Amino acid sequence: MSDATPSAGALTVKFWGVRGSIPAPGGAFEEFGGNTPCVEVRCGTRLFVIDAGSGITPLGLELLKRSCPQEIDVCLSHLHLDHVSGLPFFKPALHPENRIRLHCGNLRGESAEEACDRLFSPPLFPISLGQLPGKFVHHGFKAGDDLDFGDGFVARTIPLNHPGGATGYRFDFGGRGICYISDIEHSDPWPPRDLTDFVRGSDLIIYDGMFSETEYIRCQGWGHSTWQKGVDLAKAAEVENLAVFHLHPMHDDRYLEEVEREIKAEMPGAFLAREGLVLTYPAR
Repeated sequence: MSDATPSAGALTVKFWGVRGSIPAPGGAFEEFGGNTPCVEVRCGTRLFVIDAGSGITPLGLELLKRSCPQEIDVCLSHLHLDHVSGLPFFKPALHPENRIRLHCGNLRGESAEEACDRLFSPPLFPISLGQLPGKFVHHGFKAGDDLDFGDGFVARTIPLNHPGGATGYRFDFGGRGICYISDIEHSDPWPPRDLTDFVRGSDLIIYDGMFSETEYIRCQGWGHSTWQKGVDLAKAAEVENLAVFHLHPMHDDRYLEEVEREIKAEMPGAFLAREGLVLTYPAR
């Protein structure tokens, strides 16, 4: 797949990690990739990163090829391990001129700073966050707030139904929009009006489709959804493209290829997210 080369007039998305829960290494998982959640979003030349699972590690290596200093906004959906496990291995944090801003909804009273302090501490990790050469800045907010990043860049957020809470994000640029809706468990009735309105008018929904409908029956309450519910949401909001994301770590390439055929039969603009996939939406 091609790199997400910055373009002044485009909204660009690159998938660096598409799995949920744990990485899925090995040859049977190569086509879709094995890293846990990380998505690069470029609004023109401005960089945003959504989630910091193991996929942020190769993203960091790519960013090191570019000039420093860099200012990097990392937007966390929540603080479960599969969404932050790559932070200790994010190489741009080793450059003293780099500034990394962590944005996370203060879910159940805990901040991203508190969680990172535990993650970056013995015996889990040999050094503290403060010992890294790069500077981390923490920004807590309430899911549902708009995030103003400066220079006219604003992201909308929405609370999601997930154990402990989670945040969905929407980025709009150049008349285009993408929505990140992971991790979420669907509700009844579905889809809810607030979520439908949130994603309406966007070009792409990235949606948690971890479980098959059969798996979901025995996994209710785990905080995840099915591709069928993603299709229902996209159709209700009249969004053309749906990337099914947070793929089950036990679903291999052969299984997922069959799932994707089923998805496309229901919605031609829907597909499974793949590690390395780049989507570019030129400004309207």
